Amino acid sequence: MASLEFESLDELTAHLDAGGHLRNAVLQNLDLRAVRERILAADPRGAVFLGCTMDAATRTALWDHEALIFPPLPGLPYQPYRAALYDGRELYAGFDPDTPDSYAETLDGRIYRHWQQTGGAEPATLLEALARRLHDLSITNALDEEVRRHERLVAVMGGHGLARTATRYRDVAHLARTLTRRGYVLISGGGPGAMEATHLGACFADRSDDDLEHALTLLATAPHYTDRRWLSTAFDVIDRFGLDQERPVSLGIPTWLYGHEPPTPFASHIAKYFANSLREEGLITLARHGIIFAPGGPGTIQEVFQDNAQNYYETLDVVSPMVFLDRDFWSFTRPAYPLVRQLAMNRRYDPLVTAVDTPEEVVTFIERHPPLR
Repeated sequence: MASLEFESLDELTAHLDAGGHLRNAVLQNLDLRAVRERILAADPRGAVFLGCTMDAATRTALWDHEALIFPPLPGLPYQPYRAALYDGRELYAGFDPDTPDSYAETLDGRIYRHWQQTGGAEPATLLEALARRLHDLSITNALDEEVRRHERLVAVMGGHGLARTATRYRDVAHLARTLTRRGYVLISGGGPGAMEATHLGACFADRSDDDLEHALTLLATAPHYTDRRWLSTAFDVIDRFGLDQERPVSLGIPTWLYGHEPPTPFASHIAKYFANSLREEGLITLARHGIIFAPGGPGTIQEVFQDNAQNYYETLDVVSPMVFLDRDFWSFTRPAYPLVRQLAMNRRYDPLVTAVDTPEEVVTFIERHPPLR
């Protein structure tokens, strides 16, 4: 039996209007002051209240019903009990493209500053550690809900340093656009470089070749994420092409561990984590229809072997394609491909491993090699 979860007051009141009970229900980040009597009358035995606003009398009455109450946590720039994924407009609210330094006062900038001031990767207090874990649990829950709406997820891994002017950046944008047009949902680590190109391509799935070329030309004026106008040019493209109004779904999964790398606002949904390990494992696990590895450094290579181990040991119910984009790079510059090829011999995922050089080859291989269950 599915558990009862309520993430909006409209959902809750509709349930109560229909005569529903609240036994063992989970209510997340809701202001309950206007529905106090209705909640108490709906049998809230064993219900869980995450960060909900209520008065002291309601709290006492719920305790009498053996409800579990996680109180709001004050003084944080982030909401530990959030009910939805982020998007670019929320993370960058207040950003002025004409004043790039305004990033510091955006939600993303304030959370990153708070992360640095409270111990970085090693939270300075137990309360901060708890708040971050509650936040990441909420993000995972929201991500799971979004993923359940889509069947064919493909990830792109690759270096954050890939310039917007690079041939491989353009290649990733084109393959992502084609895969999105063919019904796949693209996911990435949600940062700059190859990750940004993934979501740019997905954004332009319903646009013309000329539109994508125009966007690439605009972005090329700030080719690196360290350039002062990197984020400004991204929002210039979003505004010029009206991408806020409608864009295909793509999922960016960045982390504040790499908070110096701003998340790309081209992703329609952003699952930003504090814990990088959760983020990396999630990326690899979700991409059941394959992972495309664009050129990258140690982080990308780590992801190659995480994915390889998942396929080798068949830790999930499927084995999935591994596509290396740029044969020479993955065979000689960073020779991960020959080792993966050797490890895959006589394993079920052997036919699912390849190295290619063009976006067209990537798309063809993904389409012809669905995951093996």
